[in-house]
Amino acid sequence: MKKIKIGIIGAGRIGKIHTDNLRRQPQAEIVAISDLFAGPELTEWALERGIPIVTKDSDELLANPDIDAVFICSSTDTHVPLIKRAAQQGKHIFCEKPVSMDIRQTEEALEEVRKAGVQLQVGFNRRFDHNFKRIREYVKAGAIGETHLIKITSRDPAPPPESYIKVSGGIFMDMMIHDFDMARFLSGSEVEEVFAQGSVLIDSVFGKHGDVDTAIVTLRFANGALGVIDCSRKAVYGYDQRAEVFGSKGSAAATNDHPNTAVISTEDGVISEKPLHFFLERYNSAYIEETEQFINVLLQGGEVSVSGADACQAERIALAAKLSLRDNRSVKLSELKELKGGV
Repeated sequence: MKKIKIGIIGAGRIGKIHTDNLRRQPQAEIVAISDLFAGPELTEWALERGIPIVTKDSDELLANPDIDAVFICSSTDTHVPLIKRAAQQGKHIFCEKPVSMDIRQTEEALEEVRKAGVQLQVGFNRRFDHNFKRIREYVKAGAIGETHLIKITSRDPAPPPESYIKVSGGIFMDMMIHDFDMARFLSGSEVEEVFAQGSVLIDSVFGKHGDVDTAIVTLRFANGALGVIDCSRKAVYGYDQRAEVFGSKGSAAATNDHPNTAVISTEDGVISEKPLHFFLERYNSAYIEETEQFINVLLQGGEVSVSGADACQAERIALAAKLSLRDNRSVKLSELKELKGGV
């Protein structure tokens, strides 16, 4: 059986998730892992999983001729140089989102990928969620007719620490970028215009770093449909992930996943479980499926499910939202051609 030999760059939480998920794939073999802070603990963790090479040097991993593909799971500021170097070494690439916080840099990375002729898949894992994927199938099949409205709710159970907030790139680039990609995925149409509003309602630390913790973004799509995304850094009841596409023949909607569907009804009220706690629980199966599909493309050919172009478009929408919030006006994505990277 042919196996795709893989190197993992970045052994934080998401790197370890991808490592364990790849170990489920009979046609994938992890041969090396690199992390700037690699030490005895990581070496032991890797050896327990049959990974023979652990290094602090990503260049050593990329130069390994046995490696066919790399998973880039390091911090966002490292993504572009790593993609470029991986492409130049002829490695296929799976990269976590966003590719970068600067569209110009993202486009430069994508150009290296095109020149090298390698595959690049970006980790917008929510496309692989069983709920959202089913909505897309209904829309694509014409079950709800022409799309008129798209509504997405995205709320985290608790805000991140200040150390993360100050380097996150802001709520639009860090958190809502998943929802921008989901809006494109569910609608099957490109976003043409964005209007964003935001407030600091949860913790003043967001404002300290020029960010907001609560936001609403409205979208206008090329096909005429409208969209609205509401986003919060803190929902006390758990991870709130819902979506609806409303059209001329009806609607397709997905509610939250729960630990169980049992409901108790008494004279005191009707009680059910809170939503699953956070993204690891909610999207566990989606993380598994996105790695499966990436490996299958490398073995069988075809196109990756989420391309670099998809990532670039989500970044454009995020940038338009940042500009809209700053200037308190609607922003057309066509305006971004005049911008040099960021806001």
